[in-house]
Amino acid sequence: MKTFYVYILASKRNGTLYIGLTNNIERRMLEHKTKVNKGFSSKYNVKLLVYFEEFESYVDASTRERQMKKWRRLWKLNLIEKDNPDWKDLSETWYD
Repeated sequence: MKTFYVYILASKRNGTLYIGLTNNIERRMLEHKTKVNKGFSSKYNVKLLVYFEEFESYVDASTRERQMKKWRRLWKLNLIEKDNPDWKDLSETWYD
């Protein structure tokens, strides 16, 4: 059974935000951190994993991603602050 993740990256506390969807969060975070893919996250240095949710179905994850992308910025900030008030990089211990 696959697991899907909807995640929020930030450039810094209250900085630029990026919302994404993946089925391998560790690989995807490494791609963001090493700027493998040239795009929004590499251009704006958005590489701190500040929030994520797990889903058992792609449809549910995709629905949630689209929902979150439509949210006002303040709602996104409140979601992050609720679970991660210090804006710590949740992936900081995943790699050597």
